[in-house]
Amino acid sequence: MNVEGFMNQLKMSQNPDKPPSSKEKSSDLGDGREESSDNQDQSVRKKIRQSALGSHRDDTPKSSPPQPVSIEELMETAKGVTNMALAHEIVVNGDFQIKPAELPEHSLEKKVRDIVHKAFWDCLEAQLKEDPPTYDHAIKLLGEIKENLLSFLLPGHTRLRSQITEVLDLDLIKQEAENGALDIAKLVEFVIGMMGTLCAPARDEEIKKLKDINEIVPLFRAIFSVLDLMKMDMANFAVTSIRPKLMQQSAEYERKKFQEFLEKRPNSLDLVTRWLQEAADDLVKLRCKMLPPHCSSDDATGGASALCFTAVQNQAYLNLLKWDHVNRPFPETVLMDQTRFQEIQLELEQCLLTGTVLLVTFSAAGPALADMPGFAEKIKTIVKVLLTGIHLPSFNLKESLATTGEKVCAEVNTCLSQHGFTPLSAERETVLKGQIQAVANSDNTICKLIDSRIQKFLENYLASSHQKSLPAVPGGLGPIQKELEEIAVKYVRLVNYNKMVFSPYYDAVLGKILTKEEYQLAGKSEES
Repeated sequence: MNVEGFMNQLKMSQNPDKPPSSKEKSSDLGDGREESSDNQDQSVRKKIRQSALGSHRDDTPKSSPPQPVSIEELMETAKGVTNMALAHEIVVNGDFQIKPAELPEHSLEKKVRDIVHKAFWDCLEAQLKEDPPTYDHAIKLLGEIKENLLSFLLPGHTRLRSQITEVLDLDLIKQEAENGALDIAKLVEFVIGMMGTLCAPARDEEIKKLKDINEIVPLFRAIFSVLDLMKMDMANFAVTSIRPKLMQQSAEYERKKFQEFLEKRPNSLDLVTRWLQEAADDLVKLRCKMLPPHCSSDDATGGASALCFTAVQNQAYLNLLKWDHVNRPFPETVLMDQTRFQEIQLELEQCLLTGTVLLVTFSAAGPALADMPGFAEKIKTIVKVLLTGIHLPSFNLKESLATTGEKVCAEVNTCLSQHGFTPLSAERETVLKGQIQAVANSDNTICKLIDSRIQKFLENYLASSHQKSLPAVPGGLGPIQKELEEIAVKYVRLVNYNKMVFSPYYDAVLGKILTKEEYQLAGKSEES
């Protein structure tokens, strides 16, 4: 199966103005000859090490001087990156589907498109109303319809191919038009019947509606609209069929495409180097804090030596969950997943606030509500609803938490009363509302505690991602365990796939970084 051919085919299916021909379809989706995976992988890995080490000789990553690039090179690079991104999306997104492009309602592009389309259909209508009618435009449309129908056929559809070719014989149709013997309604009827044969069951209703249209111009427009939907269906069927095979080849394919991009842009690992450097710095600082106050130089150096590639990579991935997406560019190797990491980051922020609110609520209400069935879920629902839109610039966290405090106190008192307990006093209500509003402060102690435990849980989850037993949830996170585990599964799956694709680049960069860190830590230890 040729991955490159499939990517090109898939992109063509997204362009309704340029339908794929049956030859392209059979050649790209059929069995093709491939390069030897082992030899190719070894070659790419060798280039990776040369590129990663050769482009970062200084301690601080620097951009390469601008180099002249031809339009052809630029287009070829863009094509490779687009194919890589498309293959990546299909593999990591199980719900990936090709959908028709929808232009914004009042955009210039939509206005221009609508004007051009109206002019075309008006011209067709004018030709058909002439006496005698002129069929130039109609015959061209029949030719396009013919190509579309043929593109849906598989190699074994010999009888259908013969029927389409025989009935939609353009030379014969032209002769009939010149002699005034063309029965265009009969041809359209054949087209609709053939579309009904080839379409997915989900399109039966659209085919039925075509049969109710009597005017020829609106009918042609509707036919092309349904054909576009059928092309989307065909592309999505191809995606579903190719996904298992693509998953086997995608890591190697993405690595190859990135290497081609890196060879054209040698500074394309600058952000990755800085990202891994920061992760190594974070771990070194942590190790220094954990060392005994009177440790020797050898002990300090040993602490640095314990920094393995996996530990630094895991720390780097954890840092992505605290990323400033507005002011900092994302590392090149995780750029295609920036939106996914950002979504996980937002989910964790909401999980953090929910966990903090639950902790202070249970603390204020006492043990009576801790094990009460359904209470935690009610509080989580309140927090989730009131914190919707937390990622928006216009969102006012303090106001939302103030409202949350009011709702939580009301819910606590209701539950206490229903189960025969004394409701919160006015003083305790005030304290609970204040604690909930204090969650908005960046230096809130409880919030920091919950956050550190969430980070530790994710760190342990990363470390145990290849083991059967999963890490235990730290104390205080029990009420949000389900949400945390769901987030962790998505996060670890994303991280592991990224490692599978780009680990050779990370290993090459870290090979230099960790050597430097050992020297720096040893020097600091001697100075102390």
